[in-house]
Amino acid sequence: MRAAVVDEAGAEFEVVERAVPEPASGEVRVAVEACGICHSDVFVTEGGYPGVSYPRIPGHEVVGYVDSVGGSVENWSAGDYVGAGWHGGHCFTCEPCRRGEFLNCERAEITGLTFDGGYAEFTTVPAEALAAVPEDLAAADAAPLLCAGVTTYNALRNADLQPGDLVAVQGVGGLGHLGIQYARAAGYETVAVSRSPDKEPLASELGADHFVNAADEDPAERLQALGGADGVLATAPSSDAIASVVEGVGIGGSVIVVGVPGEDVPVNAQHLIGTAGSVEGWGSGDARDSQDTL
Repeated sequence: MRAAVVDEAGAEFEVVERAVPEPASGEVRVAVEACGICHSDVFVTEGGYPGVSYPRIPGHEVVGYVDSVGGSVENWSAGDYVGAGWHGGHCFTCEPCRRGEFLNCERAEITGLTFDGGYAEFTTVPAEALAAVPEDLAAADAAPLLCAGVTTYNALRNADLQPGDLVAVQGVGGLGHLGIQYARAAGYETVAVSRSPDKEPLASELGADHFVNAADEDPAERLQALGGADGVLATAPSSDAIASVVEGVGIGGSVIVVGVPGEDVPVNAQHLIGTAGSVEGWGSGDARDSQDTL
């Protein structure tokens, strides 16, 4: 098979010929139809994530068809249309796993980081890391939903939000453009917040009811003028951008951070106390969450 490999931290990608991997017990081999490209793949190319060993094939937004199954695998068969995301498997035995919190597994695997991912024609994946993909969803459309999609969808559906609530999506990028669509589909009054005014037509097309140009106006003041946000999905990895929306939450509102900035985020504690508001974080999701997302 062909594969795009990073030989060591800081190295360039190299397309090489490799033997097609055989699935071990508990694993499934996937013939890859498409693999999304995520900013987190930089962790592999730059060596910025603990535990990455080399050479490594990145890629954690994998969609394809089951090609072969290893021993003890009963829930997948050759020909099944599947996907694998960031969460690449869990141990089932640690305390988080025993509570069903697989994303917090103490020995969690990560597709394309702790084992080879989807920048190849075939990859092997732990069976519990696979999600069923609807047959009418094209592979190239499905792949980004296995990271950016599940992150935004899962964060919103696990927040204390109801249809009709005012929900802002800060950032109209790889995460944000999906967050807007999920927020709209959930019935929220949706606000797109961006420092790029040229993204307003796209935000409107994706379903935003309001657009806030954060380069020209204070996003917190605008959100308060709209009644105060019940939730703000912070997708742009900028400490200053996240801090700028905290004072936009209303009573009981929350800022849900999914884009990881490189610096600490300063917050106005007095505003949070006065509104019983919060700033919280959310990761992506396990395979069942990815399947719900799709």
